[in-house]
Amino acid sequence: MAPRVLISDELSTAAVQIFKDRGLEVDYQPKLGKDKDALLAVIGQYDGLAIRSATKATEKLIAAAANLKVIGRAGIGVDNVDIPAASKKGIIVMNTPFGNSITTAEHAIALMLAVARQIPEANASTHAGKWEKSRFMGVELTGKTLGVIGAGNIGGIVCDRARGLKMKVVAYDPFLGEEKAAQMGVEKVELDALLARADFITLHVPLTDQTRNILGREAIAKLKPGVRIVNCARGGLVDEAALAEALRSGHVAGAAFDVFAVEPATESPLFGLPNVVVTPHLGASTTEAQENVALQVAEQMSDYLLTGAVTNALNMPSVTAEEAKVMGPWIRLAGHLGNFVGQMTDEPIKAINVLYDGITAGMNHAALNCAVIAGILRRANPDVNLVSAPVIARERGIHVSTTRQDQSGMFEGYIKVTVVTDARERSVAGTVFSDGKPRFIQIKGITVDAEIGANMVYTTNEDVPGIIGALGRTMGENGVNIANFTLGRSHRGGEAIAILYVDDPVPEGVLDQLRRTGMFQQVKALAFDMA
Repeated sequence: MAPRVLISDELSTAAVQIFKDRGLEVDYQPKLGKDKDALLAVIGQYDGLAIRSATKATEKLIAAAANLKVIGRAGIGVDNVDIPAASKKGIIVMNTPFGNSITTAEHAIALMLAVARQIPEANASTHAGKWEKSRFMGVELTGKTLGVIGAGNIGGIVCDRARGLKMKVVAYDPFLGEEKAAQMGVEKVELDALLARADFITLHVPLTDQTRNILGREAIAKLKPGVRIVNCARGGLVDEAALAEALRSGHVAGAAFDVFAVEPATESPLFGLPNVVVTPHLGASTTEAQENVALQVAEQMSDYLLTGAVTNALNMPSVTAEEAKVMGPWIRLAGHLGNFVGQMTDEPIKAINVLYDGITAGMNHAALNCAVIAGILRRANPDVNLVSAPVIARERGIHVSTTRQDQSGMFEGYIKVTVVTDARERSVAGTVFSDGKPRFIQIKGITVDAEIGANMVYTTNEDVPGIIGALGRTMGENGVNIANFTLGRSHRGGEAIAILYVDDPVPEGVLDQLRRTGMFQQVKALAFDMA
């Protein structure tokens, strides 16, 4: 029997035809995604579910999906899919991460031009029969400085288009190297410098704990007077109330927003201001983009259901069924190693080297490398997956190399990840024990035997008395329960590390308390996805 696919949201008819041409049975019911009960009643009949944003693939829906093997999201955002629940049930979740890039970048440029020339207000005035030529005095883009916050895929396209408009482009992106910036023709700067220099600012970063309110009240106060701000990325990157005050005072000359902290946005502090252009999240809304992502998701889902090939999966690497049995624990280890060094590294990464020793030397290094890179980049981009990770690394000018060697130690095999920045090299190694659980076996050249936990605290210090006492006392005084403890040192009196396993994330104030003791060179909270 041919696999059955349900399309429960509006999708291009060309995508429906792809499924049919590939020999799959397809039910196109674009209104079903909005009827939770009706969808729940039929989902058990299908092998594949193709969606956009209206369908909510909740834990309850996934539990009822007795035969479901793949969920395909036409677009990049998967907030409407419970990925952990899908993973536990063995359902692959795919997206189409690059189909909207050009469309979103062009929308950002369009909004920048619209706010520079007050086009919406002038349009409304002229339609009303007025001729207010002197009222709408705009500014040119030529020769102005554009500050781009986030120079990844979409931000990079915006940089290219802005240079075509003869703008000077400065970019803030912690993961953008100097060499890559030079290739892009932009100047890499720190955030404060961008705020002080930019005539226009456009944001192209995901919403994370690090980027939330990146243009908050304090940052807005540092802006160059007369700046204009464009946000086509994610709501929550800008403090809308603080920006509204700056717009009313004239410190900010204008703003153009396609995304809002709460969507659908029926109200916002920005609404009604004459120097603000707003659109209802239209960044991906072009015929070409909608067609591209629909065709991509249909091809990807067909490939998987018919051949087992995996493309753009958010919860599974691209490996064959035979490889998956052996490599599964090693792929998890590779991701954890990358995640460790990614969380430890704040400066731009120039290179990543992955050493495969012993049995790992003969494995599928493409999949393992993807897991390492995704782990490293996930700190800056939670949307990164095992397929998009190498592309993003190339865009950022990060050189990835692989080294193989015969078994060289007490372990049957291990993986060592080293990242290189302008300031330092940082490395961590790990192995998989017979119980299938990954372990860290070396950090900064120091031998350890450390399990991987969901919440950990990592410290470095000189090997002197009192360290364990300081850690235990500080955690105890703040009600933080230590579940386990691992220590390591280079030699007596030399460099030492400690890893604490805690039940819940440790507040930053507790970490600051440890730092203020003066006993630690580094104190870092680490989090790992244990799904």
